[in-house]
Amino acid sequence: MSDVFDLTNKVALVTGGSRGLGKIMAKGFASAGADVIVASRKVESCEAVSAEIQATTGRRALAVGCHVGKWNELDQLVDACYQEFGRVDILVNNAGMSPLYESVDTISEELFDKVLNVNLKGPFRLAALIGTRMAQGNGGSIINISSAGAVHPRPSILPYAAAKAGLNAITIGLAHAFGPTVRVNAIMAGTFLTDVSSSWDSGAFAKRAQGFALQRGGNPEEILGTALYLASDASSYTTGSILTVDGGQP
Repeated sequence: MSDVFDLTNKVALVTGGSRGLGKIMAKGFASAGADVIVASRKVESCEAVSAEIQATTGRRALAVGCHVGKWNELDQLVDACYQEFGRVDILVNNAGMSPLYESVDTISEELFDKVLNVNLKGPFRLAALIGTRMAQGNGGSIINISSAGAVHPRPSILPYAAAKAGLNAITIGLAHAFGPTVRVNAIMAGTFLTDVSSSWDSGAFAKRAQGFALQRGGNPEEILGTALYLASDASSYTTGSILTVDGGQP
């Protein structure tokens, strides 16, 4: 039996691919045989990751600077991907942001709009553009990186939680829009200990994590198994699903 997780000769686009979970997924897809496009706001960071991927896996890697929250830049990103590779088989909408604020009444319209643009509007537009091309071609897999905040909306992350709840909704809707050849799913990620976590109050988080079933945050590498499942033929009958990977958060 062939390896159902094999991504040989597939092309994967990962937004927010220069750091954190995005970097883990981009490197993991390349290790499974895919060529990858690494996209984020800082093209220099994308170039560094792309060079690392090419050196360690031998796969092709393209770095593209793109602000996911800016509608017009997404058209340019898609054009760059198809010009270089001719197709995209796997799209991972991973780029996101959740800025801090003092209290809900201090949330500005600018902050609210920025959070929704990056976490919801951008992923929708990118999925619409690429999903349409996938459906007209040989199909593909779209993976939206959601958050446990969508169903556990703490007061400190309300715009972000609202955006991720919307992302869950469009995941299901797009699965029907682009089926049967394009699968659209979401990973509802919990708290992963990426580079961002270095700025957290570690004592406060450790106390909160005692309420998780696994009693800890996730290591970034622990997202990869679920991502490979959804990207590959292993999930050929999975679409419109929101898969929770959060260590058992209550």
